[in-house]
Amino acid sequence: MPTYNTPGVYVKEVSTLPPSVAEVATAIPAFIGTTEKGAAGKVEVAEISTLLEYELRFGKAEATDFATSGDGTVNLTNFDHVPKRPLWYAINLYFQNGGGRCYVVSVGDYTLSPQVALTQFAAGLAELERWDEPTLIVMPEIVTLGQTDVDALNKQALAQCAKLMDRFAILDVKYDPATAGGVTASRDGYGPDNLSYGAAYHPYLWTTMAHVYDEAKVQVGDVVGKTLSMLSSTTANAATADTALYNQIKKNLALVRVVLPPSAAIAGIYARVDRERGVWKAPANVGVMAVIAPTKQITHDEQETLNVDATSGKSINAIRAFPGRGILVWGARTLAGNDNEWRYVPVRRLFIMIEESAKKASAFAVFEPNDATTWLKVKGMIESYLYGLWEKGALQGAVPEAAYYVSVGLGKTMNAQDVLEGRMNVDIGIAAVRPAEFIILRFSHKLAVS
Repeated sequence: MPTYNTPGVYVKEVSTLPPSVAEVATAIPAFIGTTEKGAAGKVEVAEISTLLEYELRFGKAEATDFATSGDGTVNLTNFDHVPKRPLWYAINLYFQNGGGRCYVVSVGDYTLSPQVALTQFAAGLAELERWDEPTLIVMPEIVTLGQTDVDALNKQALAQCAKLMDRFAILDVKYDPATAGGVTASRDGYGPDNLSYGAAYHPYLWTTMAHVYDEAKVQVGDVVGKTLSMLSSTTANAATADTALYNQIKKNLALVRVVLPPSAAIAGIYARVDRERGVWKAPANVGVMAVIAPTKQITHDEQETLNVDATSGKSINAIRAFPGRGILVWGARTLAGNDNEWRYVPVRRLFIMIEESAKKASAFAVFEPNDATTWLKVKGMIESYLYGLWEKGALQGAVPEAAYYVSVGLGKTMNAQDVLEGRMNVDIGIAAVRPAEFIILRFSHKLAVS
């Protein structure tokens, strides 16, 4: 109570509205990889909203090495359509699929050698743990490493998600040219723990993007040192100019498309679906943008073993091309495919959002009196938030009482010892909506009645 010593009129505002829950963002990915302007041996983190911001901060893509014949044909023998440093392409694909604000974790520049790549990527993941806002972990570049390194980094990402409980990992199935798949090796490599905090996608994607290249490094024909830039009519040495061949090679190079692991596109789809429908809508049966085709046409029978695996219990989400419908994400399971509680991506991500939102909103109650007044404020705040989600269709139940409950109080969630030790326990139950993964239409013959 303030002390008044001078006569006058004093105004005091009395808050009559209860505290409310401010919902946290759900699709803020953090991309980990090497960048042109990254510092060797140093991890740098920056927030970006556009590809231009990325280029200003981290530079452009690493130029792909090309060689062409004398008639302009591009030599694709032993050519890897997956760039060695795919982060720039991945972020481009993310934005084209509806992605917005994101974080970039640069673990070094393009001089980073494979011998230290695992250490640097692990350092990037460790640094990401210090940042609170990212909610998705995306590592498209690690597929260029060996399977053992990929497995170690995937396990580290899943462990971080489970520890912090505020983020989700979008993982790639590393492509194995020997088996044209690599699903089995990847399944084994994800390990047995923290599977509900990640989802894996397969196969790689042929994108609409062409490789970035340096004209001065594109070898033309068998003459040593003859490059594409020397054929340009703008070259200082007019004797080497060949406009027709130059244009033909440029046209052919534009037709060499980039192949990328799907995680970046999936991150963009997560952001798009969250924005348009909500985190409780499965990010599946939606189109993949800026993609020509999957690198592998997965059939209905083949997807059965991806979606449900009785041996490992780890589900792999397929990306498939359907005639007349386009290229669609055709799966919405976490790696914990046999877990009835956490089988679906939207269920896990909905709980992450609710838990993190309620946690941050309840911070006001720390060091408040542990009594009925504080309990009522916390309960009313969380119930109001859950009611809003129920109205939007995020929770099941014909009435709010069937969709959620919030319980707090002495004799309910706490005993006298809890109060003495300063603990306020709040029990929250949520009936999350689950995707209709299998639509069964039952047909039968109806006999004529007249």
